[in-house]
Amino acid sequence: MAATRTFSIIKPDATRRNITGKIISKLEEGGLRVVAQKRIQMTEDQAKQFYAVHKERPFYGDLVSFMTSGPVVVQVLEGEDAVARNREIMGATNPADAADGTIRKEFAESIEANSVHGSDAAETAKEEIAFFFTEDEIVG
Repeated sequence: MAATRTFSIIKPDATRRNITGKIISKLEEGGLRVVAQKRIQMTEDQAKQFYAVHKERPFYGDLVSFMTSGPVVVQVLEGEDAVARNREIMGATNPADAADGTIRKEFAESIEANSVHGSDAAETAKEEIAFFFTEDEIVG
């Protein structure tokens, strides 16, 4: 299988605790390569647009507030079956359900402050990557 790409965000709870490097290490040790990365402060408009799929859900406002509460690290990851591999490395959304050794089991503070976001499908990954990166910023 050829290498594919996925999108990842290291969330504000993780950047606040200065564990960005530990999370990147787990991604790399899991077989993914960082081919684009930048630390940004997401604006409210960006967060609302990025998470628009959740607009009708009761947690939408809290999600937007949380994602704009501090810096995040947005990344493009590359590897074999990158979407599935990243989701495996991240672990279940709810850290209580995450497998031992996963990012969320080790680092999440709660179901919301769960340290990382990852694309759920190849098509979503393409859209999310394009939301934050231009093609010439991806140097894999």
